[in-house]
Amino acid sequence: MNDILTEKEYQHYIMDELVKHGYVIRNAKTDYDRAFAMDRGMLFKFLQNTQPEAMDALTKIYKDKTEDTVISFLNAEMTKERGSLLNVLKNGIEISNQNLNLLYRKPATTFNKEANRLYNENIFSVMEEVVISDKERIDLVIFVNGLAVISMELKCNHAKQSYHDAITQYRIERDPKNRLFRFKAGCLVNFAMDLDEVYMATKLDGESTFFLPFNMGNGTGIEAGAGNPIFKDKYSVSYMWEDILTKDTLVELITQFVFIDRTEEKDEDTGRKKIKEKLIFPRFHQLDVIRKLLADIYVNKSSLNYLIQHSAGSGKTNSIAWLAHRLTSLHDADQKIIFDKIIIVTDRVVVDRQLQKAVTGMEHKSGLIRVMDEKCTSADLADALSGNTKIIATTIQKFPYIVDNVKNMQNRTFAVIIDEAHSSTSGKDMAAVTKALSAGEDEDMDVEDMLVYEIRRSGKQNNVSIFAFTATPKATTLQQFGRLNDKGQYQAFHVYSMKQAIEEGFILDVLQNYVEYNTFYHINKKILDDPEMKTSDAKRQIARFIKLHETNIAQRIEIIIEHFRTTVMNELGGKAKAMVITSSREEAVKYKLAFEDYIKRKNYNDIKALVAFSGKLKLKNDDTEYSEAMMNGFSEDKLTREFDKDDYQVLLVANKYQTGFDQPKLCAMYVLKKLKNVAAVQTLSRLNRICPPYTKKTFILDFVNSCEDMEKAFAPYYTTTLLSNTVTPQTIYELEAKVDGFYVVDPADIEDFSQLLYSGEITSKIKTRLNFLLNKSVKQLEKYDVPKQREFITNVRHFIRFYEFLIQVTCFEDVELHKKYVYLTHLEARLNIGDKGGGYNLDGKLQATNFVQKKEKETKNTKITGAPVVKLPVPGDGSITEAAKEKLSQIIEEINSKMGTKFDTDVAVKSMLQIKDLMMKSDSLKTSAKNNTEADFKDSFYSNVDDALIDGLEQNQDFYTLLLNNDEVKRNVLDIFVPEIYNMMRKEQQAQEL
Repeated sequence: MNDILTEKEYQHYIMDELVKHGYVIRNAKTDYDRAFAMDRGMLFKFLQNTQPEAMDALTKIYKDKTEDTVISFLNAEMTKERGSLLNVLKNGIEISNQNLNLLYRKPATTFNKEANRLYNENIFSVMEEVVISDKERIDLVIFVNGLAVISMELKCNHAKQSYHDAITQYRIERDPKNRLFRFKAGCLVNFAMDLDEVYMATKLDGESTFFLPFNMGNGTGIEAGAGNPIFKDKYSVSYMWEDILTKDTLVELITQFVFIDRTEEKDEDTGRKKIKEKLIFPRFHQLDVIRKLLADIYVNKSSLNYLIQHSAGSGKTNSIAWLAHRLTSLHDADQKIIFDKIIIVTDRVVVDRQLQKAVTGMEHKSGLIRVMDEKCTSADLADALSGNTKIIATTIQKFPYIVDNVKNMQNRTFAVIIDEAHSSTSGKDMAAVTKALSAGEDEDMDVEDMLVYEIRRSGKQNNVSIFAFTATPKATTLQQFGRLNDKGQYQAFHVYSMKQAIEEGFILDVLQNYVEYNTFYHINKKILDDPEMKTSDAKRQIARFIKLHETNIAQRIEIIIEHFRTTVMNELGGKAKAMVITSSREEAVKYKLAFEDYIKRKNYNDIKALVAFSGKLKLKNDDTEYSEAMMNGFSEDKLTREFDKDDYQVLLVANKYQTGFDQPKLCAMYVLKKLKNVAAVQTLSRLNRICPPYTKKTFILDFVNSCEDMEKAFAPYYTTTLLSNTVTPQTIYELEAKVDGFYVVDPADIEDFSQLLYSGEITSKIKTRLNFLLNKSVKQLEKYDVPKQREFITNVRHFIRFYEFLIQVTCFEDVELHKKYVYLTHLEARLNIGDKGGGYNLDGKLQATNFVQKKEKETKNTKITGAPVVKLPVPGDGSITEAAKEKLSQIIEEINSKMGTKFDTDVAVKSMLQIKDLMMKSDSLKTSAKNNTEADFKDSFYSNVDDALIDGLEQNQDFYTLLLNNDEVKRNVLDIFVPEIYNMMRKEQQAQEL
């Protein structure tokens, strides 16, 4: 049977297509110079056509040796230590005071006719069956102005061969020392291609040669994955000759994309420095996103914002650098520069050096980029914004200042590129954006929230375009930056999905080995008293007691260490590492102490741990002041470098290194903390980095969450993320009408309150007056019976919550409504229709026994199913209920008795309630209490990480069955998430303001 298509026919087909795009076919036998990987004829034709004066001058000097001299100089420039073919193509060479250009880039405008003529003189040619040595022959070689820039090994699937065979050919049969393949001096890129897929390598290194996919991606939206689409009337890889190898694209790639990344590495033991070099050629999605962005900006200029959803493993740093570089010279149809300044914003305190290197590596112009790190003042930033520097790289801490300043510089245009939000903010950073806390979110407010708030605070400026890069866009981010699709859903402008990154081998699916543990225990009180207290308060303290119980910690640390030593340690040639995710600083310290105690008792000398947490703290009955530096023996800034060494295997963390931490040797994660939504994805994704040349296997052992829950958390971000609902202002006016219907608040009081509050310095006299205006409404409300009072408060809280949410996700403005919001926020803090229960301290009054850690479930080879639709967390009613009171003994009996007799003792209880103990000094939660209802506050309460001890409900099927079957127990358990400390914080802050 005859083949449908042979490899030779495929080869000729490609050449014919290239000829249609202006290529010249050359004869490899007569035109290829094996010693220099050149086509002399095309080289000197180009030089004579474009630079005759320079060639004439050189001919006068070197006579009949002119061509040999030019080639000798050219080869020397390409093969010297810091030289390269790329440098020669971009910058040319100099011979005897004569400058020779080897490539003319496409002019940014059409004004200069001579520049455009020279660009059109570039010669593109192709040779087939190029003999490069006595034993080697290459299918196709692409030349630009006589210099070999691309090699291609072709395979035909109809002949039962594929790109895999081409890759093997490059690795096994091709000599990396051959002039055509010599790193930096030879071809810029080598393609292995069949009819369906393309892979590329920029450096041949024998069997260690690393090939990257250069495919378009297959499918769109939820179906998007690796590979290429199938076309009815052309090959799946037709984009190669229809686009990539065309004159315009190839010149664009050489002059605007390809660069050499040089990294200086220092051996910590010897102190010696060495330079590592990589030639960076863009992957298809990187080229695609930049070109699509530029095309859209060309039409819309600075009028729009852009959301780019690119997964980990996408090469985001280079994509940002390419975008910044291209935007510096982008002109519109009228030949005017579109952006005067490009500002790159990262959440790292020290601007990412990798980002700096990438930008400067593309263009060696002096003063192109200016870095504004934490040492720079606002004056420095103002100088940079008004100066001549084209690219400014700065930190998120400076972002509010940037927003305020660029809106006052309407004569200039700005492109603001936002690097992905890697870490949660706290302390002074949170103070700058106190009103930006998102309603309904259960993660800490992170940089993404901060940026969205700052942008909304000032509105969309016509002279500013925002380019937001993130792997996990929140619903609010999608509404702010997304584009509406034909189904009315908001989506990112460009997507490189987690699914595609996993399928292409750039990251790992971290849910492939997931083990779930549950904790059982028996609890009793140690006192004769039977104090009356709130159910929620008692359960919170009991859960805190269990979570930090030394027996519980000791059992878990044994499981962690033994699992690591037996299952994980030998991965990656014995270099595997693990991370333990704790829910608080106190927990991190106690687990670190337990870790040290266990390995000492076991005489283990093959495993050591480090700990990471912020600040200092003391434990109960322990005068020692613990800090990260004290426990590790070195300063915090050295932790990542020290952990990378073979000396340490385990890192215990409390709200540090859970996002943005890139350590490829992390193979295992032990989870002691409740994880949800984006926070779950970001935390578990610390394991997803590949670690060549090893085949990495990941492990997750979870004491709190279930694999099913984590699959649900990953689902919206696995393919593409879509926002299905939007928020309109109509609801807020309906809520306003409900509040007004009680006639508790006098509109005149709202106006007076607003005038006084914003009159400048708030004196004691003004505070007294403000208090009086609030008291008037309090007294008016007291005329109603208690149920009506609760109904009023419900509506007020609903109004406050929805208003805060509305101004976050839309550009809503109503001055009079905002005055009412301010008044009602202060009024709500004054209203208290609660009971007198609670406040009893259970420290030292409980005892727990019969702890059992049981392995419940092991999941292998899970398959994430994309569920791309997310919704804005539209607020609910936030109803008020009578706080249940129970005797302490009844609360303990409920926890113990409802679980049955699963173990030998009928008082063993499955630990499902691990509620965080909020520390009063937490600035983050004080901010949340100030700006949220109790219903919203509980989300921040769970996710507070520095001074909080929370975990919510552990996953337990039996317990959930109990909740589903018993409404009273269900209410008692779930209502505990609104602690009394909420009101304490509200009142404390209200007192400070008045």
